[in-house]
Amino acid sequence: MSGLDPTFVDLPFRRLGDAALSRARALGVSHADFRFERVRYQSLSVRDGVLQNASDTEDLGFSVRVIHRGAWGFASGVLLTPEEAVRVAETAVAVAEVAATMTSTPVQIADEPIYPDATWVSSYEINPLEVSVSEKSALLVDWTERLRRGTAVDHARAYCEQVQENKYYADLAGTSTTQQRVRLMPGFEAMGAGADTFDSMTSIAPPAGRGWEYLRSVAEGGVYDWDAELAEVPDLLDEKLKAPSVQGGTYDLVIHPSNLWLTIHESIGHATELDRALGYEANYAGTSFATPDLLGSLQYGSDVMHVTGDRTVEHGLASVGYDDEGVATQSWDIVRDGRFVGYQLDRPMGVMLPGVDRSNGCAYADSPGHIPIQRMANVSLQPDRGPAPASTDDLIGKVEDGLYVVGDKSWSIDMQRFNFQFTGQRFYRIKDGELAGQVRDAAYQATTTDFWRSMEAVGGPDTWELGGAFNCGKAQPGQVAAVSHGCPTSLFRQVRILNTLEEGSA
Repeated sequence: MSGLDPTFVDLPFRRLGDAALSRARALGVSHADFRFERVRYQSLSVRDGVLQNASDTEDLGFSVRVIHRGAWGFASGVLLTPEEAVRVAETAVAVAEVAATMTSTPVQIADEPIYPDATWVSSYEINPLEVSVSEKSALLVDWTERLRRGTAVDHARAYCEQVQENKYYADLAGTSTTQQRVRLMPGFEAMGAGADTFDSMTSIAPPAGRGWEYLRSVAEGGVYDWDAELAEVPDLLDEKLKAPSVQGGTYDLVIHPSNLWLTIHESIGHATELDRALGYEANYAGTSFATPDLLGSLQYGSDVMHVTGDRTVEHGLASVGYDDEGVATQSWDIVRDGRFVGYQLDRPMGVMLPGVDRSNGCAYADSPGHIPIQRMANVSLQPDRGPAPASTDDLIGKVEDGLYVVGDKSWSIDMQRFNFQFTGQRFYRIKDGELAGQVRDAAYQATTTDFWRSMEAVGGPDTWELGGAFNCGKAQPGQVAAVSHGCPTSLFRQVRILNTLEEGSA
């Protein structure tokens, strides 16, 4: 594991934080926090053996957030001087004074222990931003050239998004944290045309809170078999292009983690954000059916369903030591034995539920110019940890007539996170417990509770994988966050399958 980047440590964030917080205290605020960030982004993309894009960007600045006269105030700046820090603090207080005239209910935040001078660095070996662009582009070029050897592949692209995120947080209570996170999203796509269709096949490798070592081959000690997937994708695409169109109806489904993570994200992750459930947040697909009156009583799914929120899991995209409100991150139950038992909370939300008096560490801002909001933890479906957990083959073997779903693709969900449909990269027919080739044009459709109540079995730890997204959107002005979702292969009974071609022409 690497330490803090010395080029970040050398920046004057402590001096600026002291100046801002001292000025806020002198102006009589009841709470103030200071956040200093440097976020570095690098993106590379290759198409058909040619580097098309290589970009580096950096977001550097700081913000001050206060509670004054019962209202929020927020301001940010980019000039790294103590005088500017004082000015930004004064502006935040001035904003709060204006907001106080329009705030009917005084702002409260949950208490949190003090963490003086804490440091946290995510788990990785090689910072991808320290690897040369030539080495990275050569790897991506090689990927596309290998894919294009397949007879069904007309075009191929490969890409890698990389982020190094450094943050310093301090507040008037005495907490100060300095943190560093590294994450990356590599991938590729093969595209081809069949006799009557055009389609593609992508990598199912998830983005991860890892370093450049994630791109190592298995022969070099890597954790993902890139070589095997690059070799099989052209043939998988060829099979998909020739596959029959699915017949709509009701099927049993075995869903691989590379697809199920997205269903978790949309139907559980967003649905159990308390700000959505209370109506404080409705941007990017609405509020939530999972309202507080249902907490503790709603049967969200079957009794094999155990879902946790977790900001501590190693290599999770939402994992961090302390959130953007100085809260030590945690793991907790959201659904236990199928019953809805917990929300995701930040400090303002942490005082809005009876019997709850603490945040579970879900505050995050994607930029020094944005105010922290309640963001998703790594929301994960837990595997069967019993004495004889099922393998993926075991679950397929339980199905007489069904489909096996691998890889994510498009999705749709309503404004209450209740009615949805999802497609996938690959749908395989299951007949009498055996895979019987791919079918095309399939989507599964259900309501959230019907779907999760139909889950009969979850696979064991050997089937569990950590998927996720780099670009979860929320709020207005919009913010983007990366989040992981772990899950095992799982078996669902009698789920409605649509033929997307028929639905589109109806």
